[in-house]
Amino acid sequence: MSTITESVDVKVTVSTAYNQWTQFESFPRFMDGVEEIKQTDATHTHWKVKVAGVIREFDATITEQHPDERVAWTSDAGPTHAGVITFHRIDDTTTRVTAQIEIDPEGFGENVADKTGVLDRKVKGDMERFKAFIEDRGGQETGAWRGDVDRPAQH
Repeated sequence: MSTITESVDVKVTVSTAYNQWTQFESFPRFMDGVEEIKQTDATHTHWKVKVAGVIREFDATITEQHPDERVAWTSDAGPTHAGVITFHRIDDTTTRVTAQIEIDPEGFGENVADKTGVLDRKVKGDMERFKAFIEDRGGQETGAWRGDVDRPAQH
């Protein structure tokens, strides 16, 4: 299991950055390799990604979500991964968006990509493309979901 952490400062308010991040179906516009995401309900998404020329599909569950603070998820099947995106106010017009992702690479290609830093660079590129996407829109998000999802109780 590898942990990847990347941050980017975006020139938008915390609410704008958070609102855009809740629009999962827009991810293919700034995430490399993401072909399609469908949000099936408030806490479930279906992903179609292309990794090293191979199409993979998997489901993920949003495990925690609090407006203007964080969105956390875990995969339900397929490539094992989980993560959290946090939003930190730098000033009235700047937000630091931080991604912390844990991934368990599957197969030779993904393990090589992990060991050689390709996955780290991919996440860094996705964060930079998110910055460009929201800033190029003049700070106008494509939508928003402001609901709360509480962390599951520990047993």
